[in-house]
Parts: sequence; C-alpha cells; structure tokens
Amino acid sequence: MWKTNLRVLAVVLVVVGFYTMVAHIIPQLESEVPEALALGGNVTPEALAGAGEKVYMGAGGCTACHGLGTRAPNLLADHAGTGLIGARCGSRKPGTDCKTYLYESMTEPNKYVVPGFEPIMPDMRRQLADDQIWAVIAYLQSQGGEITVTGADVQAKAAPGDAVAAGAPGSPGAVGSAGAQAAQAAAGAKPGGTTDPRELLTQNGCVGCHQLEGKGAPIGPTFDGIGKRLTAEQIRKAILLPNEDVTKGYETVAGIMPTTFGQTLTAAQLELIVKFLAERK
Repeated sequence: MWKTNLRVLAVVLVVVGFYTMVAHIIPQLESEVPEALALGGNVTPEALAGAGEKVYMGAGGCTACHGLGTRAPNLLADHAGTGLIGARCGSRKPGTDCKTYLYESMTEPNKYVVPGFEPIMPDMRRQLADDQIWAVIAYLQSQGGEITVTGADVQAKAAPGDAVAAGAPGSPGAVGSAGAQAAQAAAGAKPGGTTDPRELLTQNGCVGCHQLEGKGAPIGPTFDGIGKRLTAEQIRKAILLPNEDVTKGYETVAGIMPTTFGQTLTAAQLELIVKFLAERK
C-alpha cells in the first residue's frame, strides 16, 4: 500500500514541478496603467485640459490612430478644411453638441463614423476611467474651441461604487484615492467578455494597424504569417511591451502602439489572441 501511495506522491510532485517550471518560463510583464486623476467638483477647465493632455499623449494610446490622420482623423490638426477638433466637434454630427459628440465618440464609437474611415475605434471605457475620458474631452475641446466640460460632468458620470474624493480619500468629489486606483486597475481587465480572438482584435483596434487576411491598414507588421516569424512567447511580449523589440522596417511607427493591453485584456483573452496569432502560419 505504501508503495502505491509513494507512486501517487511522485506523480503529484512531477506534475506540480512541471507547471511551476512553465509558470516561470512565461515572462512576467507589466503594462502601463493610465494614471488615476484627482479632479474635484471645482476643477478648472485648464486643469481638466492639462490632465486630459497627459492621458491623450500617454497611456490613453490616442496618438496611435489619431496622430497620423490615416486610420482616423487627426485630432490635433485641421481635417479636410474643417479646422481643429475643438472647432469642428459641434457640427460633426447633426443635432449633437461638441461635448456630447466627443463623449459618444469615445464610449460608443460605432454610432457615428467619420466618412472615409473604418469603425476601428474601441470603447475607451475598456481602458480609461470615466474621469479620464472627460479630461481627454476637455483637452480636445481646448484645441480650437471652448471647454464646456466641468467638474459636475466628472462627478455625475463617475461609476457607482468608485472611490471618489474631494481632497480626502473616501469623501465625495473626485476619483483619485488608492481605492479608486485599485478599482481602476481591476476594471481595466474586465472578466468575461468575448472569447472570439477575431472579435478581440477588432474591439481593441488591432486591425486598424495590422492586416489580417489581407484586410486592414498596413501600419504595423501584418498578422498574416506571424506564427512563422514569432513564437507564442514573442507575440505575447509584443502585445504587452510593444516598444521593447521593434520589428525591422517599422522603426518610424515605434511608440504608437498602446502599452495598456496587459490591463485591458484578461489573462484568458490575452492567451486566446496569442494562440490565434501563433497559428497564423
């Protein structure tokens, strides 16, 4: 009997050791998390715009599509003679004021797509907290227009249960306490959601830069045949840390891929994408 128990124990130890080894082989990578904001009800338009500029230029990943003017309209320059985004946003969608239009564009982007462009914009609530979205809107309004976003928008649109503070953690006012940061990081990678890797690539705007089955913009390396060029581990690293190993020939577009996918994708979704791409031989 003791020999049987010993054999069982040996098998258990071998299995545990194997999966421990696999866990150590997988690189433990971190992605940049959009910085939590501390915006009170009396926040000034200038402070809102300043916070929004940091998100827009940084962890928001906005310049990946809107900085070139090829996959999406350039928001910091004139577009087709209509002026800067702050000047044109109020007349872009009939019957919709600038603030409403910009919020809808960031949270329900497929409701209205600018003619000449594809619906590749993801719902930014997947990677940004609502106060960050309003800050970006204020920044965009400042580009040639009037900032109409206020602290009331930030407070009214804060998700129920968010830790909000008006200066002291836990009191009503603005998102920014340690609890809010933790909640924000957890909210970035939402549990559940689609398990279709193609849909995940579309939802996260990947096909806006990478061709798949010959379709899409050839801004970054094509997904077709990527399994021949990269291992699954290299694909995973390229998603999580896109600026570490830039593919030869794409140096000029280095830095435009968002670095937040480690937060906006669940571990399961990430592995579904990695597996799908690794099989593209």
